[in-house]
Amino acid sequence: MIKIAWHPFYNHPVSETHRFPMEKYDLLPQQLKYEGLFGNDNFFEPEMALFEDICLAHYPDYVRNFCLLNISEKEARKTGFIHSSELVKRELTIMGASIQCALFAHENGISLNIAGGTHHAFSDRGEGFCMLNDFAIAARYLQKNNYYKKILIIDLDVHQGNGTAEIFKEDSSVFTFSIHGEKNYPINKEKSDLDVEIKDGTGDLEYLEILDNSLENIKQLFSPDFIFYQSGVDVLESDKLGRMNLSINGCRQRDAKVFEFCKNNNTPISVAMGGGYSPQIKHIIEAHANTFKEALKIV
Repeated sequence: MIKIAWHPFYNHPVSETHRFPMEKYDLLPQQLKYEGLFGNDNFFEPEMALFEDICLAHYPDYVRNFCLLNISEKEARKTGFIHSSELVKRELTIMGASIQCALFAHENGISLNIAGGTHHAFSDRGEGFCMLNDFAIAARYLQKNNYYKKILIIDLDVHQGNGTAEIFKEDSSVFTFSIHGEKNYPINKEKSDLDVEIKDGTGDLEYLEILDNSLENIKQLFSPDFIFYQSGVDVLESDKLGRMNLSINGCRQRDAKVFEFCKNNNTPISVAMGGGYSPQIKHIIEAHANTFKEALKIV
């Protein structure tokens, strides 16, 4: 059975400028149930991650300051969030969700988090609506507890996973792969193990060809035991921040290729939704729902 992480904390309005995209965290589970794709048994409410688990990927002083609300106003502005106890609970819950999703993927082959994909969080700071890096924490958790040794992080959000790249920059056991907008945020990018920068306006055919070639390249470079997938839908042509030109069907084909890669290599996968900022919420929900529909095909 596919297990899906969802918690009421996900939809907490932790930013005055980020309220609209928060709606998707409530609407997406409703849509998945409405279409009959998943039932209540598929969903679980995750527990908050422990301090020691978070410190597997982040400096203890940073984690402590974040949890105790000792982040400066300047640091908070860079994240885009209002720093509060509610934000701390939300972020710890999302981190716990990705750890638990990874464990469910270990059991069942795949699991998905309605939130997560917080790839702009560095080892010592937060950026871009990301305070803590859920994939980095979960990857290190799996390794520490001897579940897997070699982990691949596939990041297809339109923005580079700069925090993820920084955390694993000297760790050959984790392969970081990012396809992202060449001129999009962040301006100063980190170095992943494989970065593919694409031009504004890139459409379905070119994008999917790039993805095919990249996955084939990875097969020659790295043999993962486990995969994390950041499936942001801000690559859509309708997205107000993405500057890409993918159709909803093109985005769905992107997901299908990632899942096919996992199935062909018999590799478990844990998925997080990442970004999505189309003006019409229905486009965000449809694109995210398609990720779940494609996931069902590999079970």
